[in-house]
Amino acid sequence: MTDRTATLSFSDGSPSVSFPVLSGTIGPDVIDIRSLYGKTGKFTYDPGFMSTAACRSAITYIDGDKGELLYRGYAIEDLARHCDFLDVCHLLLYGELPDAAQRADFDQRVTRHTMVNEQMQFFLRGFRRDAHPMAVMTGLVGAMSAFYPDSINLHDAHQRDISAIRLIAKMPTLVAMAYKYSVGQPYMYPRNELAYAANFMRMMFATPCEDYKVNDVLVRAMDRIFILHADHEQNASTSTVRLCASSGTNPFAAIAAGVACLWGPAHGGANEACLNMLYDIQAQGGVARIGEFIEKVKDKNSTVRLMGFGHRVYKNYDPRAKLMRETCHEVLSELGLHDDPLFKLAMALEKIALEDDYFVSRKLYPNVDYYSGIVQKAIGIPVPLFTAIFALARTVGWIAQLNEMIADPEYKIGRPRQLFVGATPRTVKPIAQR
Repeated sequence: MTDRTATLSFSDGSPSVSFPVLSGTIGPDVIDIRSLYGKTGKFTYDPGFMSTAACRSAITYIDGDKGELLYRGYAIEDLARHCDFLDVCHLLLYGELPDAAQRADFDQRVTRHTMVNEQMQFFLRGFRRDAHPMAVMTGLVGAMSAFYPDSINLHDAHQRDISAIRLIAKMPTLVAMAYKYSVGQPYMYPRNELAYAANFMRMMFATPCEDYKVNDVLVRAMDRIFILHADHEQNASTSTVRLCASSGTNPFAAIAAGVACLWGPAHGGANEACLNMLYDIQAQGGVARIGEFIEKVKDKNSTVRLMGFGHRVYKNYDPRAKLMRETCHEVLSELGLHDDPLFKLAMALEKIALEDDYFVSRKLYPNVDYYSGIVQKAIGIPVPLFTAIFALARTVGWIAQLNEMIADPEYKIGRPRQLFVGATPRTVKPIAQR
């Protein structure tokens, strides 16, 4: 409980009402308005939930003004430089980084679940080969509840844990299968001796006639992409997973809902939109036309948008973008692509935007989508697959958030209210009088 309160007064003479003010460990205080409707008969109105805390959470904290991102109290910079993705998965799921024994056990549990039921191949064949990977992934993830009915009880902690391991382990396999299917190549089975990111890249790029040679720089880049995208507080897809799971549906269905939400170009599809923007500039003349493109972006009457810059939450440099920028230049150097026209264009656009007062004054810094798209393109991942890889990485965050919600004694099925602006009650007239 709290001794602090906030008082709401009304100009129409209605009596004032008070509400508790709650404090978190860090971040803004919140006003607990759960009793508002009972006390006043009124709701709040907050489109987009810009000022609404819908839950208590101890997983991820963002300070958008400082450009700070913490997973369970650890700065993202610290985790990205000293941990691998499965360390971060353990942290998000169980609250602590693993010790040596816990790490070995967790790695083995994930590794031993990377294969998927063979029937998934036949399910996959029902899709057109040119279907968007996110359409395929939405179907595949949702279908997992039919293949693993022994772990679909959301209210059984043991079953939720099994589902968590299965989802984290099998998402790379499913993404790689979706890619192989789209290009008509044989599926590559996972290999237990490889680490998580290396295994994914082998399933993506190996063929039966030529195996994948592990490149440590590229594997580390992919691992960092996974870490930086693992969770991001109460974003649209995470909120979707929480809302979906609040009905008691199974974990696979809830994660499939998150995949569907992530598909949106304003959310997970942003890195795909960013690369498409670069292709458009390249088609119109490349680096020589950047100035013209920038002027269109600044023109308030223009429909041209600068993709990959700015963020809904961060009003400073996105800390993930700083890390991804380092990785981006490492990958381009490793592959000798600094002179590639598309990547030269991307770096030139980055430099101009970082120095232009228009963007600096509006705090429109490059975000993680800008660099992660460039890195994935350099590695050889096709642009339509970018969002599916985002979903792969974000799965652990979705599961951690789902588990936290289910364990919260205050959790209820989600039921937002509305400000109704439609017709008032009326009666149906005979058809001749309408």
